[in-house]
Amino acid sequence: MSRSDDDRDCVNIVVLISGNGSNLQAIIDDAAAQDCPYKVCAVVCNSPIAYGLKRANNSGITTRIIDHRDYPTRRQFDQALMSTIDQFAPALIALAGFMRIVGPEFIEHYEGRIMNIHPSLLPQFPGLNTHERALADGAREHGATVHFVTTELDAGPVVIQSSVPVLQDDTPETLAARVLEQEHRIYPRAIRWYAEGRLSLHRGKVLVDGAINGAHPVTTS
Repeated sequence: MSRSDDDRDCVNIVVLISGNGSNLQAIIDDAAAQDCPYKVCAVVCNSPIAYGLKRANNSGITTRIIDHRDYPTRRQFDQALMSTIDQFAPALIALAGFMRIVGPEFIEHYEGRIMNIHPSLLPQFPGLNTHERALADGAREHGATVHFVTTELDAGPVVIQSSVPVLQDDTPETLAARVLEQEHRIYPRAIRWYAEGRLSLHRGKVLVDGAINGAHPVTTS
């Protein structure tokens, strides 16, 4: 059962997407629960044809399109993005398949308030093509990581990870599907922690319930 907007005295988040938006859907579904401490107040996308926009519209969520191709420089794109996000005054920005690298000014503007989901067990396989690289490397396990965003790509402090075994007959597609299931589990969990005030970033360290998160929670499917 979903709750009404009248019941939503909770933390606002903005989700940034570029494509299909399956992690966005997991967040939307979680936010519909009666006990959820956060609300998706807006979805911002850099592609006008992204399917994730339909997911947001189907749930009555405000959408904004900031097409990076309309801006001659990354800084101009980032400034337009910040101006749009700030209209909603979110407590948290969640990158969910957002395929643009934002600059230092953007990251500093939202320091400690940006999270990302990455399809590998960071620090292994930052960047793209993680599933192909895991198979080529002979990895025995693979997975997903939620982390705070910093100026170094895919190198921000880890919040939570979830691992899956790499099977002998795996292809990049089968491995990706199992990892995606874990992404859908751990991203809403991390956002809940933040919205509940249990999770924060302090001097580059992740704090969960006031303690340094030295041993990252890992769940194996």
